[in-house]
Amino acid sequence: MSAFTHIETPALLLDRDRLDANIQRMRNKLAAFNVILRPHVKTNKSLEVTERLFAGGRGPITVSTLREADFFFEAGFTDILYGVGIAPNKFAHAAALIGKGAQLKVVLDNLDTARLLAEFAETSGHVFDVLLEIDCDGHRSGLDPQSPLLVDIAQLLTAKGVRVSGLMTHAGKSYDSQSIAEIEASARQERAAIIEASQLLTSAGFHLSIISVGSTPTALFTENLSGVTEVRAGVFAFFDLVMAGLGVCQVQDIAVSVLTTVIGHQIEKGWIITDAGWMALSRDRGTAKQAVDQGYGIVCDAAGQPIGDLIVSATNQEHGIISSRAGKLEPSNLLPLGTLLRILPNHACATSAQHAGYHVLSEGRGVGYWPRIAGW
Repeated sequence: MSAFTHIETPALLLDRDRLDANIQRMRNKLAAFNVILRPHVKTNKSLEVTERLFAGGRGPITVSTLREADFFFEAGFTDILYGVGIAPNKFAHAAALIGKGAQLKVVLDNLDTARLLAEFAETSGHVFDVLLEIDCDGHRSGLDPQSPLLVDIAQLLTAKGVRVSGLMTHAGKSYDSQSIAEIEASARQERAAIIEASQLLTSAGFHLSIISVGSTPTALFTENLSGVTEVRAGVFAFFDLVMAGLGVCQVQDIAVSVLTTVIGHQIEKGWIITDAGWMALSRDRGTAKQAVDQGYGIVCDAAGQPIGDLIVSATNQEHGIISSRAGKLEPSNLLPLGTLLRILPNHACATSAQHAGYHVLSEGRGVGYWPRIAGW
């Protein structure tokens, strides 16, 4: 296709039309609730993409690194939640951002970190806003919503002048759901946990202005957000094969893909060899535990349409091996050398992180290049 003649492969493609449609779907869903969207920009790490998440180009965001916080603050995003538990070696960096005018919120879930942050705040004179992380499903970090440590931590912080602004949680187990009904149940569990925790703190005399929940599956299938003030989600803008496997989206909704070129064949094995290995696709095998294992990605033609049952079944650093689910490809079905293909990713965040930027398409035509940031 003419849109790709100037692009060396492998390269990351972004379909702007699908991106905009995915963003609008999330906006439409949340419009029924009295909440704000605080999108997670760790998926895109791009100013141009993030600006499209907001009607006015700017709004509250969630970041996963302070590098992201720096970048987006310099671009005019001031309301920032750093959504990973704060480590003591990042206190000074966070304080510097606050000193520049960022409305930065940090997250913690234990007394030790709270004590160290309180001491840093007291000696440095910086005022921090903290969200306490709640574990709603045993997936990862956070405090039990009934834990008395919630009050202990809040009291310790407040006594040292640190603001406990609210609570946050993440329904990570929704990614393991086997049906939409399970996703809906995960959304109910997510909300119930954070509301329970907020009631505990409110009863202890704390005023919480932020009650933050969110994952792409639960955000798109929640039925009740009463008591919640904001929703976080990130991969909804791009979607990926894990989301498609959950039934959250269709394969045709996935906005990112990796452009690759056929560089060889292994005729006896029925393999097609490409120049997109795990360095271009990532090692993420998130669909392996789903009903349909997509290998390292679904193989599409240059127009983005899946080709039969072809998947990337194996990868080396710079080589991808394409094969058929049904068995060995016959020589007549091996795609010619030089054929351009697009690989749909298992995990949009991981695959995008392998690249410096997006070659942006609209209606199948190239419309520009949007850089990404990287690092911590």
